[in-house]
Amino acid sequence: MTRMTLENRTAVITGAASGIGRALAQNLAARGCHLALADVNAAALEETARLVQSNTIRVSTHVIDVTDRAAIAALPDAVKARHGGADLLFNNAGVALSGTFDQVSEHDFDWVMEINFFAVVRLTRAFMPLIKASDDARLVYLSSLFGLIAPPGQTAYSASKFAVRGFANALRHEVAGTNVGVTVVHPGGVATNIAENARRSEGITPEEAEAARERARKMLTLPPPRAAEIIVDGVARRKARVLVGNDAKLLALVERLAPVSYVKFLQLLVRRS
Repeated sequence: MTRMTLENRTAVITGAASGIGRALAQNLAARGCHLALADVNAAALEETARLVQSNTIRVSTHVIDVTDRAAIAALPDAVKARHGGADLLFNNAGVALSGTFDQVSEHDFDWVMEINFFAVVRLTRAFMPLIKASDDARLVYLSSLFGLIAPPGQTAYSASKFAVRGFANALRHEVAGTNVGVTVVHPGGVATNIAENARRSEGITPEEAEAARERARKMLTLPPPRAAEIIVDGVARRKARVLVGNDAKLLALVERLAPVSYVKFLQLLVRRS
């Protein structure tokens, strides 16, 4: 299968203001890909645009809250007006929430699902006409290591990321044989601020929340530029699934070998770290 040519393509990236989203923008820009960058953080989004700006690519910024249905519905027209179309959609925007099911309120659980899953579905639906109009297009979904395994204390986050995985995998089968491909990405411990910015549910004490953040700091070690390189290379190679980091590769294998008892291995890793 031939590699996908990214030069002179247009990529839409949500969550582009920081972390993996910003690193994706920088990597794609270096490959000559035009960019439509979306995020709720206007100042940080403009900084991403400044970092990737050049005379050879078009860059547009779109300040959007992905929980706003009207804003999602209007985004494709804004991208088309600036770029003429779209060839790639990177569904990267996401949030984290720590706590057991008993500790997490219904409101907070719904908040995670709204951003991490339902916004992804709405963005896909909104952009599908532009994506189908491209002669070579790809939908890219950022799931997570926790879309492969489901550790305790991650009921809401794992539910959202397993949902992304299931949605994307089913969609891949539906668009098979067309000009549209689907890639699902499972990043492991990438050194972003997602843990620092995680919402603390009312059922969790500040001390418990800080302990969770400290555990995350020890696990989140892969630099975002390296994660972006792996992801974009996987997209160019038209891979259906991309595992990012040795931790994701190891735990994906452990889950296949021990789909129920892998949690014991995971707990051992956490204690050692």
